[in-house]
Amino acid sequence: MKSSPRRNFVVNLTPDEYVNQLFQEDELLLKVKEAIRANGMPEVSVAAAYGRLLTFLAKTAKAEAALEIGVLGGYSGICLARGLSEGGILTSLELKEEYAAMARGHLEEGGFGDKVEYRIGPAADSLEQLVQEGRTFDFFFIDADKENYPVYLDYAIRLARPGAVIVGDNCFLRGRTLNPDKQGPAVLAVRRFNEQMASDPRLVTTMLPDYDGLVLAWVR
Repeated sequence: MKSSPRRNFVVNLTPDEYVNQLFQEDELLLKVKEAIRANGMPEVSVAAAYGRLLTFLAKTAKAEAALEIGVLGGYSGICLARGLSEGGILTSLELKEEYAAMARGHLEEGGFGDKVEYRIGPAADSLEQLVQEGRTFDFFFIDADKENYPVYLDYAIRLARPGAVIVGDNCFLRGRTLNPDKQGPAVLAVRRFNEQMASDPRLVTTMLPDYDGLVLAWVR
């Protein structure tokens, strides 16, 4: 009797490792990560599987006007732009002009140069300008300085169209929000953000406990 050929299996993968093997990053997204690394920027782009989720959510929401708070090198912007409806626009808020310039280059390379506008400076100031301009949005992604997360959420709700989706990243702060001994300003702010997302009657909310925590809300 012939024996079956032996196969090499990788065992004991974590769920994150398994998902990342199934859904690998494409060349453009890998290039963004490499540029961030080469320029000494913080390597804090959204996790690969969450990037795909952003595209999925934007497509599902049929997003026409998305607002991104925190740009870095353009990784999440590419993921969001890929999910926009035909003719949709992504408005990206970034404190540092050099980060926005890198992101713009990557989105142009991906064919999304006409789908994105950048506003440079403190995000709270840009958000107030958007309110004064009467702008509204149907998709929000918050991934910036953590101490201002509650401020960004308040503005997102003010700027939201009915049925808009709000997504916030890093809601566990690598475990610090789960540790009662951690009481720093960023931790306290993210806890307030999480608690408001969970309890605000204007929102229907859930949280994904993978990677560093992703909280999602639907605006009534």
